[in-house]
Parts: sequence; C-alpha cells; structure tokens
Amino acid sequence: MLSQLTKLCQRYNAKLIAVSKTKPVSQIKELYNHGQRHFGENRVQELVEKQELMPKDICWHLIGHLQKNKVKYIAPFIHLIHSVDSQSLLKTINKEALKNERTIPVLLQIKIAKEDSKFGLSIFEAEDIIKEIKNGLYPAISLKGLMGMATFTDNKEQISAEFSILKQLKSDWSNKYNLKLDELSMGMSGDYQIALNNGSTMIRVGSLLFGKR
Repeated sequence: MLSQLTKLCQRYNAKLIAVSKTKPVSQIKELYNHGQRHFGENRVQELVEKQELMPKDICWHLIGHLQKNKVKYIAPFIHLIHSVDSQSLLKTINKEALKNERTIPVLLQIKIAKEDSKFGLSIFEAEDIIKEIKNGLYPAISLKGLMGMATFTDNKEQISAEFSILKQLKSDWSNKYNLKLDELSMGMSGDYQIALNNGSTMIRVGSLLFGKR
C-alpha cells in the first residue's frame, strides 16, 4: 500500500504523511526502510520518545491537538505543526521557537466539519491571526498553509464541499495578504482521494499503512 499511495501522491504533487500514532518503532522502521520519511503523531510524549529512537532524517509532523504546556518538548526538532487552533497556542510556539533559535513551520487548523468534536479556528479567527503574522507579531513562525478535517460521514459530496472551502480559503488569503501558502493538509485513510481531488498537498494516512488500531 505504501508504494501505491506514494505513486498517487507523486501524481498529485502531494506528500504522504504516515500517521504512526500508537504504532511501535519496529513498524515505523519498516516503512522508513522502504523510503518513507514523513511521519505524523498526535501525542507529544509518544512523538518525543519515537524521535529519540529513530533516524534523524525523519520529518516529524504534529497532527493532533497540541496543548501549550507541551510545545517546549517538540520545539527543538518538529518539522511541521499542522494543528494550530488558537492565538494563544501560536504565541507559545513562537516563544519556544525563539528559545531554540529556530523558525517553526505551522499550519492553521480551520474548522470545516459540521461536528462539535472537531478542533479548529473559525474563518474570522484565522484571518485575525494571519493579519498578526503579516504585522510581524510572530517572528519565529513560518505559516505554510492550512489544515482541516472533514465531517465523519459517507456523504462524499459533503466531504468534497468542506475540502473545497479550505482550498478556496488558501487561494483567497494567499492573494489578499500576499502570502506563500503552499500547503493544504487534508485527507485521511477514508477520504484521501477526495482531498487530493480538491487540492490537498498533504494526506495523513494511518490505518491503510499500518493496519487498523
């Protein structure tokens, strides 16, 4: 399956993020040995433990909800934080990035799903943050794009419509604020093809690569 997904992502000029949460290092190494370099984790403690044990050329992605008091543990090495869902979190990431003398790349997580359980910024909150970034309030932050999760449903039209909202926001904000928003992180094991069709540049796939949890 890794080979199939890798080829599909190449066709769409997208990256495959292997979601390795709850999976042992042995399974991650197996994918690594087949050429996979981008891995996504939900929990900071698990991410830090795996990062210490795995080769240093792995690009680690934090894709789950991030608590402010955990940012300091991943700030020295994280490749990309997908799940910035509040202004206060971004302030903390900026502070820890400065401490580590590095710039941390992030995505703003936008709430596009019709589910209360999903995290994410409203369109208005996200735009306020973008204005602050443009005004230089976060010098150690590099905004790379947007992230979103569609509603958990079998309705493919609804999923596609939600993803298309994110694609449009990326385009609108890139033009309006003269930003280079290259990344659109959307699509998981159940809806990655719909996401790719709607312009996703990163799909986050776990169960298809590692098996059901």
